[in-house]
Amino acid sequence: MELSSPAQTVRKAGAREWLGLAVLALPTILLSLDVTVLYLAMPHFSADLNPSSNQILWIIDIYGFLIAGFLITMGSLGDRVGRRRLLMIGAVGFTAASVLAAYSTSAEMLIAARALMGVSGASLMPSTLSLISNMFLEAKQRATAIAIWAACFSSGIAIGPVVGGLLLEWFWWGSVFLLAVPVMVILLVTAPFLLPEFRGTESQHRIDLVSVVLSLGAVIPVIWGVKELAEDGMAGAPVVAIVAGLLLGLLFVLRQRNLAEPLLDLGLFANRAFSAALTVLLIGVGVVGGVYLLVSQYLQLIEALSPLKAGLWMLPSAGAMIVTAGVAPELIRWIRPGYLLGTGLVVSAVGYFILSQVEPSDSMPTLVTGMVVMFAGLGPVFALGTDLVVGAAPAEKSGSAAAMSETSMEFGISLGIAILGSIGAAVFRNDMKGGVPDGIPAEAAHVAGDTLPGAVEVAKQLPPEQAGNLTGSAFDAFTNGLAATALVCGATVLFLALMSFLLLRGVRTAAQIESAAQAEAAGTADEAELAAR
Repeated sequence: MELSSPAQTVRKAGAREWLGLAVLALPTILLSLDVTVLYLAMPHFSADLNPSSNQILWIIDIYGFLIAGFLITMGSLGDRVGRRRLLMIGAVGFTAASVLAAYSTSAEMLIAARALMGVSGASLMPSTLSLISNMFLEAKQRATAIAIWAACFSSGIAIGPVVGGLLLEWFWWGSVFLLAVPVMVILLVTAPFLLPEFRGTESQHRIDLVSVVLSLGAVIPVIWGVKELAEDGMAGAPVVAIVAGLLLGLLFVLRQRNLAEPLLDLGLFANRAFSAALTVLLIGVGVVGGVYLLVSQYLQLIEALSPLKAGLWMLPSAGAMIVTAGVAPELIRWIRPGYLLGTGLVVSAVGYFILSQVEPSDSMPTLVTGMVVMFAGLGPVFALGTDLVVGAAPAEKSGSAAAMSETSMEFGISLGIAILGSIGAAVFRNDMKGGVPDGIPAEAAHVAGDTLPGAVEVAKQLPPEQAGNLTGSAFDAFTNGLAATALVCGATVLFLALMSFLLLRGVRTAAQIESAAQAEAAGTADEAELAAR
């Protein structure tokens, strides 16, 4: 996002650009929606495909991990082949992968399809923000367009369970993937007419494939190791995987420092404000992922709500976030962005602590209140996060900063699902060691002690007394996992709030910086004209 000279007359965007923004909003909403739309579908595909708890987490979050892993690579590729062209190529790939996921016949096939969706999705995300920056050159219009883009991203995450609930009310679980087909068809038909083509100035440089491999090798083994340790306890293979991932990450960092055209500009992290802003965005957005996953299971399996009713119970929290995200750009006229983010994170922490008080029954008011407060506090993070990261970076590196903000959001959500989901799963399995009633066959006892959906399915095949004892133990164990996860999130978010208050108090958004520069230039011009008179 290159800052314009205030002395220049910048062309304002017209009807074509605003219609183009509407087209770009479609994949933005869809890509973030696909992170959470599976939450309500999980009990349904679990019944059909019978995945393990580890496979369930991979099905949910491999999509986001591969988006995050390939975002910077695809951003660089877009500079070479053209942003609009890459957007359309990604749309075709995403459609094909979505159809494959919808008709998966095994957990392994669904994981592979979700992985392909992630790679295709990574080619869509950087193109949307880059095209917006080139379509809207005037400062206020660009700030508005980016705010709309951020609202679409956050709205997709929030309404994913609602959309999933609506589809699952009338169709099978695969329908949540087929939603991509009409959206991508609209994008492919309208993009050539409404979106300009754009290539970067560095298109002659090659992408460093070694850096691409090292970046993925640093992420995937560590996440696999964390998942395995949470499921089976201390073991050799997961520890080796984590160590190998960390070593590959070190090699990646060393290689970036020695490349003339690095895949990731590590120099940005020398700026404390930039590092703090990116950390707040990554973790603040990320912690919501794991909690959302657990809450969706609680509503369907413990409260026994239909997918549609579960989605509707989540709607107030989505509405709260959309409202606070909408008013945040206006509030920064009177409140510094760092203070606004810090206050929002404190509010969000209160929501997490309320959520930790949920019990296996008669807790719907507590759960809904906690979710509403939690998401209301996160609104400013979604609305201002990207612009704050860009504003904390040097002007000549704003493009790299914008790409890293996208990466942090996608990676943060996936990391949150992996780590927090593993915490909840570990608490559940530990509590269930003595919670499975005697007399249940060994294989069924293992399934019941592994996941809440497994316990519910096993209980359906047992006599009433045994079934009641099993579900009672499973509901208690799952709620304990939810409470532990919420407490971890609350403490983490409070730390982020303190970081915002201390390190971001003097940071302005990119739009604020540009507006101030324009105002200063206009004032200087007025003074010169006055002196001439």
